[in-house]
Amino acid sequence: MLSNAMEPPRIPAVSVKGRRPEARAAKGVLRGAGLHRTVLGNILPFFTHLRETESGPGNCPCNSSSLVHGVRMANLPLSQDFEFGREVAEVHSIFEATGATPKRGMRLALIGNFAPRKCGIATFTTDIFEKLGAYHPEITVDVHALDDPRRPLSYEGVASTIVCDDPEAYSRAARRINEAGVDAVWLQHEYGIFGGPDGEMVTHFVDRLAAPLVLTLHTVLSEPSERQRAIMRHLITRASRIMVMSSRARDLLISHYEAGAGLIEVIEHGAPDRPFGRQDEFKARFGLEGRKVLMSFGLIGPGKGLEHAIRALPKIVARHPEVLYRIVGATHPNLVAAEGEAYRESLEALARELGVADHVGWENRFLQTDELLDQLEASDIYLTPYPGLQQATSGTLSYAVALGKAVISTPYVHARELLASDAGLLIEPNSSDTIAQAVITLLDDPEAMTAMQRRAYARGRETIWPRFASASAQLVTKAVAPEPVVPPVTAIPGLSAVLAMSDATGMLQHSVGVVPDRRHGYCLDDNARALMLMNVAEGISVGERMKWSLAYAAFIQSAWNPDLKRFRNFMRFDRSWCEDEGSEDSNGRAVWALGQTIELSRDRGLADWAQGLYDDVIQAVGALGSPRATAFAMLGACAVLRRDPAHAASRALVERGGDFLMRLLGEGRRPDWAWFEAVLGYDNPRLSQALIEAGIAMEQEHWIGAGLETLQWICAQQVSARGQFRPIGSESFHKAHSYLPFDQQPLEAQAAVEAARTAWRATGGAFWRKHAMIAWRWFFGGNDRGVVLADLATGRCRDGVTPRGANTNCGAESILAFQLSHYALMELVTSSTPRPGEGGLFEPARKRLV
Repeated sequence: MLSNAMEPPRIPAVSVKGRRPEARAAKGVLRGAGLHRTVLGNILPFFTHLRETESGPGNCPCNSSSLVHGVRMANLPLSQDFEFGREVAEVHSIFEATGATPKRGMRLALIGNFAPRKCGIATFTTDIFEKLGAYHPEITVDVHALDDPRRPLSYEGVASTIVCDDPEAYSRAARRINEAGVDAVWLQHEYGIFGGPDGEMVTHFVDRLAAPLVLTLHTVLSEPSERQRAIMRHLITRASRIMVMSSRARDLLISHYEAGAGLIEVIEHGAPDRPFGRQDEFKARFGLEGRKVLMSFGLIGPGKGLEHAIRALPKIVARHPEVLYRIVGATHPNLVAAEGEAYRESLEALARELGVADHVGWENRFLQTDELLDQLEASDIYLTPYPGLQQATSGTLSYAVALGKAVISTPYVHARELLASDAGLLIEPNSSDTIAQAVITLLDDPEAMTAMQRRAYARGRETIWPRFASASAQLVTKAVAPEPVVPPVTAIPGLSAVLAMSDATGMLQHSVGVVPDRRHGYCLDDNARALMLMNVAEGISVGERMKWSLAYAAFIQSAWNPDLKRFRNFMRFDRSWCEDEGSEDSNGRAVWALGQTIELSRDRGLADWAQGLYDDVIQAVGALGSPRATAFAMLGACAVLRRDPAHAASRALVERGGDFLMRLLGEGRRPDWAWFEAVLGYDNPRLSQALIEAGIAMEQEHWIGAGLETLQWICAQQVSARGQFRPIGSESFHKAHSYLPFDQQPLEAQAAVEAARTAWRATGGAFWRKHAMIAWRWFFGGNDRGVVLADLATGRCRDGVTPRGANTNCGAESILAFQLSHYALMELVTSSTPRPGEGGLFEPARKRLV
């Protein structure tokens, strides 16, 4: 979805096809080390100087460059249709600490059960919504309420409802949330509230969310089933921050689920802030004068242990006949659906059997929060005799402590932590005798009970709603991606990262962190890209350029297998080949590198070598079946045609390739899917780029129009509602007519920049410059996690954006994608008009896109 500020150009429809690409798995491995680090100063004065000197032709020669504070800066004439200078910053290494600046305003998607649904999580989610609104109005909250189709409800003021057992409902909700451009998503998790076995539909839901994910885990099991463990681990891998309400839950996440300690925050359940000691006032309100009131509250079911409290009443009443035990709350809806009111009726029968029916008061309904608090204020002692000890959270326990009630509880997780330091009494579970003894002890000593109530009230001050709301706001703010700070495009990336990944054989593929990883050896793809970089790189001496150009060229030469008429791709560190024939995509990229070398190499001898090998391989490699391999080869052939328009083999390859891509377009158009294939893979814009360049080379206007239309479509898919570049995630590969936001890779940003450059050459439209800049900003934090990937000082680039932030490896593909993106963008911003003859070749196509 394009932001309003990026309104796309309008162009007519062109038929499109869907076919599965031969999308290779993402290079999820590691990225390269630099040889040295340049110390960088503030480049704002130089950028200001550039603007001040833009007074006429010749003041800023676009083929020259300057050194400022150790950073090489390209001089550029500024274009009237491109905005510069809005975000200028010091150039820092990505390995320096950078702090996120919290946003003044924030939009949050809140997901969970919600009022009027009657359950603890619905109450908690509603409390979050209300308390953030009351104490942090700068946070706008969109509620997406989970709805149970067995008991559907009407929700007021929510952004959407999600039918909890409908997979398509989750897909629609994720799309709506992504299109809303929220800053973060806060999801309440309990296994039972999502669809599928153990609520596993939640995993597919979070996979589709692009904004940082904050989790509240209401249950963390110490002995989960395999499926429960897998669900929890999946959620953890997607989360930017995790909230639990007990230290025990935090410890379990670390020890049992391998969650990173830095992700987890313990925020205790919020509670009301009311005055202390108003029992008599509220007893009078409810007609309870003169009674000693015990109370339990919540949705009633066997897990509450209420039968043990009722069995304790005969001993309690014998000592204190003024006691009334009030059981407040409706029977759990799921229990009612299964067996009606059988459980409640069994409790009533038990009270009659024990002769204490007159000492039990029933409030058989779900109370709204304010009325519940009034009922709590009318009590002296609060009982939670739960038999299960894994419960991490009890909202009513938090309320009772905050109101200063004497609490008697079994030692479940939340009670152990909240009632520490004598804020309450812990008793053994399933024991009516210990309940009776604890109640009698307190009632026998009013002063001791009052002292405990005061300790509870003091403990509750730590959990009152203003504190909870403040902690919640901080939790979300920590998850939100910071605003990007993008250096000027004139700052030239250092080459030390490229050279650190290279040796006499060529450029290594992968790294562990910033250290080259020799275990994975080399590949043709990366060495082809490295040669292309040497053809355009600035700030490198003639000798260095020759040395490394020849190393990468030698790799390409060695990769050619004349017996099979194909290039090999993967080479081990010992220089032995892993295969006799590489992938079609790697073969196509080799042809592209040769063509670009023929066009752009500054070494005539190297260009002649490229011409010779190109002529040898073009016939054999020209008949490739993969759409991307075809596009890569076409781009190489178009480069040759810009140097030699009459080159027959190149013209033939471009003609075949253009027909092939147009055939794909014509076979599969859908109203909502203007693309060549049914799935989106990697390097997506290359298909459109190849068609546009082929149209220019062969003077085929309809090819240009189709290429521009499909490029506009993929641009729209790769710009978020917040106007940031969002590459098609590698998890999307092989998903027909759908795509996911992660993992995001630098290769796609490079393709977007370079394809936009091609479209600008064809049309001169300002839209393409703006889109290229959006993709460029992705490297510097203009992404869904606000992480800085690129380091101008060394020229490094991290391997991409994951749900948890940056992949900290810095491999060849990512480094080269960043480097080559810079030089493509520089051409866009240093040229005031397209190349001579290009922008005006096809005026109708240009007009449609300006």
